[in-house]
Amino acid sequence: MSRNSAAAPRKDPNTGTWYFIVDIATGTDGRRRQAKRRGFSTKREAQEALDDLRKSLRTATYVPPKRQTVKEFLEDDWLPAVRRQLAPSTWESYARNVKLHIAPRIGGVQLRDVDGATLNRLYADLLDSGRKLGQQSPGLKPRTVRYIHTICSAAFDDAVKWQKIVVNPATRATPPSGSAAKAPEMRTWSGAQVHRFLELSEGDRYYYPFAFLALTGARRGEALGLRWCDIDWNRKDPKTGKVQTFAAIRQTVIPLTKASGKGREGRIASRTKTDRARVIELDGSTVAMLRTWKARQAEERLLVGAGYQDNDLIFCRPDGLPYHPEAFSKTFDRRLRQLRYAELPVIRLHDLRHTWASLALAAGVDVVIVSKRLGHGSPNTTWQTYQHVVAGMQTDAAEKVAALIFGPSDRHLKLVSGEGDDQSGPGPSV
Repeated sequence: MSRNSAAAPRKDPNTGTWYFIVDIATGTDGRRRQAKRRGFSTKREAQEALDDLRKSLRTATYVPPKRQTVKEFLEDDWLPAVRRQLAPSTWESYARNVKLHIAPRIGGVQLRDVDGATLNRLYADLLDSGRKLGQQSPGLKPRTVRYIHTICSAAFDDAVKWQKIVVNPATRATPPSGSAAKAPEMRTWSGAQVHRFLELSEGDRYYYPFAFLALTGARRGEALGLRWCDIDWNRKDPKTGKVQTFAAIRQTVIPLTKASGKGREGRIASRTKTDRARVIELDGSTVAMLRTWKARQAEERLLVGAGYQDNDLIFCRPDGLPYHPEAFSKTFDRRLRQLRYAELPVIRLHDLRHTWASLALAAGVDVVIVSKRLGHGSPNTTWQTYQHVVAGMQTDAAEKVAALIFGPSDRHLKLVSGEGDDQSGPGPSV
């Protein structure tokens, strides 16, 4: 058999995948050194990888892979390297998934031996029995497994860049589909339902942050990170002379692991999700609510005394420390369960943001204004997220334009059906 034919891709009869073995050098002891690559879905993929490897050998850019396990690579090399590039909460999420889900299953596998089949088995195992905490089903949700695939893809992509492996095995794997891993269904309240919820919650200290979220469309972390110094109570419009109140969103509160390493807590991050501060105008009801809460918070602070930790936060624990964002969301869930007699549809805390946006769009607020208010990257994001509302807006707009041309819709229907002969009113005479 010739050297070229020996290096040609072959099909593994046991797995049905393709592989190749190619000589890369001859050692000082006269023994051949070989590179082995497995797990390719097609012969073409294997051939492309083989061609890339041969090219790197010709250009002297090939570096023989070191013996390093997946766990060693992820924990010793990759996670420390990407920490400075990621938001703290994102890095913690990556590290937590590596610790709980990736390292226990494939951590002992040699980095160079990981292929698409290895990752597919990982994903199948996680979907079947990957849950570590909670009392839900034993398997992880497809959305979570797809997120873990994203982590693997990023890690192995860096391994390729650092010349530890030749091919990113995540490109050969098949994670749960986008449709299977879609975000939880958006649920919203009507204006009357929001009013009912706030009415029943009034008097509780959580009423104020809940009301702020419902009336502004702010994200949870943005509301919990808002400070009194971020409120401009009396800004005068130079054109109209109208006095307005604005809130500048400059920081957020995120859930992070405690310094002790045990448990999580809310921690202030001096950045927003988009890394850009944004200013939103507050309506009269929200301003009145904030003034009432400011007075009540001052009373709480006097009761706490010297133990109060002043972070200037508007919505915080009685001792001044930030709320734990996840615990804050659970409080909303619990409050809604307590109000089950009110027959309010069950929604998530984040759905208050969706509710505000849906109500604003339905009220005819321009999508560009809604997009800026929400802090979206572009109005396209807003259009795509709220297509169900946009569809109704388009129908309403079509009816309004037709009414301007033909008059009221009932008269228009009579005209086009030939039932009416009144030619007066809007529209051209025939």
